[in-house]
Amino acid sequence: MFDYTVLQVIWWALIGTLLIGFALTDGFDMGACVLLPFVARNDTERRVVVNAVGATWEGNQVWFVTAGGATFAAWPRVYATAFSGFYIALLLVLFALFFRPVGFDYRGKVSDPRWRGFWDWALFGGSLVPALVFGVAFGNLLQGVPFEFDADLRSTYTGSFFALLNPFALLCGLVSLCMLVTHGAALLQLKTDGAVRARAASAQRWAGMVGLVLFALAGTWVATALVGFHVDDNGTAAAAAGAWMNNYARWPAMWIAPVLGLAGLLGAALWSGRHSGTAGFLSSSVAIIGIILTAGFSLFPFIMPSSTDTAHSLTVWNATSSRLTLEIMLFAVIVFLPLILVYTSWVYKVMFGRVTSHAIEADQHTLY
Repeated sequence: MFDYTVLQVIWWALIGTLLIGFALTDGFDMGACVLLPFVARNDTERRVVVNAVGATWEGNQVWFVTAGGATFAAWPRVYATAFSGFYIALLLVLFALFFRPVGFDYRGKVSDPRWRGFWDWALFGGSLVPALVFGVAFGNLLQGVPFEFDADLRSTYTGSFFALLNPFALLCGLVSLCMLVTHGAALLQLKTDGAVRARAASAQRWAGMVGLVLFALAGTWVATALVGFHVDDNGTAAAAAGAWMNNYARWPAMWIAPVLGLAGLLGAALWSGRHSGTAGFLSSSVAIIGIILTAGFSLFPFIMPSSTDTAHSLTVWNATSSRLTLEIMLFAVIVFLPLILVYTSWVYKVMFGRVTSHAIEADQHTLY
C-alpha cells in the first residue's frame, strides 16, 4: 500500500492526531473539574459544572484509550520503555483517573454536604494530576530520558520519580495545566449561565494569559538554554545545544504551530472579556492544537531520546512495528475513525445546550 518509511510517518501523524483529539475532548472536562472548587459556590452551582461535562466525559475517554492502544501497537519499544521509566508517574496518573468515574457516579448518591464535598475534591484532584503530569512527561522527553538498552534490548531506566520533577518539566506541566483549564473555562462559558459563567470567563482570561507567558518562557528556554537532540549526517542520534530548533530552520512552515499556540491562548483570554463562548472555545482549541504540534515538530523524528546514550534513542525510524502491523492498523483506522467521529459529533449535537441552575434544581434524581 505505502512505502514503509511513509507508513512510519503516517503513524507518527495519526498518534499525534489521537493525542490532540484526547486533549480537545477530555481536556475540557478535566479543565472544568479543576475549576470546580473555584467557579461554583454552592451545591447547585457545583452540579451545574458537573453536569456541563457529565454527558460526554465517558465518550471523551475513547480518544485516550485509543491513543494508548495505538502507541502500544505502533511503537511497542516506546510503550515498554516509557512504562519502565515513568512507572510511578503513570501509576499516579492511573490512580488519579480512578477518582473521576467514581466521583461523577457517586457524588449525587447521598445528599450529605461532607459526602459531596469529598467527591468534589476527588474530581478536582483526579483531573489536576493528569493535566499536570502529561505536561511534565513532555518536559522530560525534551530533556532526554535516562535509559539504555542491554544486548537483549531490555531497557534500564537510571532516573527516579523525583528527578522527573525538575524545573523545566514542571514549567511544561504548568503550561499543560493552563492550556486545559483555559479550555475547560471556555466550555463552561458555552454550557452554563449566570454566576458560574461569569466566574468561568474570569478563569479563562487569567489561565489564558498565564499560559501564554509560560508557553513563551518554555519556548525561549528550549531555543536558548536546553540541550536538544538531532540525527546527524551519518544517521546517528546526537545531542547539541539548540538542536530542537533544527526542524524549524529546515521547514519554516512549522513555525505555524507555536504561532497558533500563542495566538490561541491570547484569543481565549481576549474573547473571555467579551463573553463570546464560541469564539473563546475555538481559540482554546487552536491553542491546544498549536501547543501539541509544537512539541511534536520539535521532537521529530525522536519519540523518546536517551540522555544516557544518544545512540539508544527511540525514533520514528527504529521504534516502529513491522510494515504488516502498520498496514493492518491503518486499515482499521480507515474503517473505525470515521465511525468514532460520527458518533462523537452525534453525541455533542444531542447534548447541545446550556445547563441551568433551574434545570438542576428541578431534577434531583436523573442528573448528576
